[in-house]
Amino acid sequence: MSERGQTNSSSAQPGFWPERLPAAALSGVRTRRIGAICIDLIVISIIFTAILTVLLVLGVVTFGLTWFLIPPLFPAIALIYNGMSISGWRMGTPGMRAMDLEMRTSDGGRVSFLIAAVHAVLFYLSLSFLTPLVLLVSLISGDKRCLHDIVAGVVVTRRA
Repeated sequence: MSERGQTNSSSAQPGFWPERLPAAALSGVRTRRIGAICIDLIVISIIFTAILTVLLVLGVVTFGLTWFLIPPLFPAIALIYNGMSISGWRMGTPGMRAMDLEMRTSDGGRVSFLIAAVHAVLFYLSLSFLTPLVLLVSLISGDKRCLHDIVAGVVVTRRA
């Protein structure tokens, strides 16, 4: 704690609020995010396929009991994948890193696992039900944040 009773975060950057970001930090973010999502969905699908294969084989041995794990498998993999990679030291999924992106909280700090998982849930729900609204918010938002970014309190920027 500092003298004023506020916690000092070594990863937080003063003046990082999305409204104060330089234009270069937001240049091409929307387009790069689409590429990052495609890469991440491919990686998640590969992980899903590997685990699914194991569960199918185990299902034969366990007389089908492990097959009950299959329906929640893809969402669970996606949440763990996003939560661990975004809250990790690289602050982005492999797709985000490939597209030169990172995610931070609105005040510039690191994103926790819980916030990253909530962000992923909001993303997949919005992708399923609210895609036009999410994209519209991104197009009219000055800081290029999507609706699920605003709700989760995060901002996606180019790496510095």
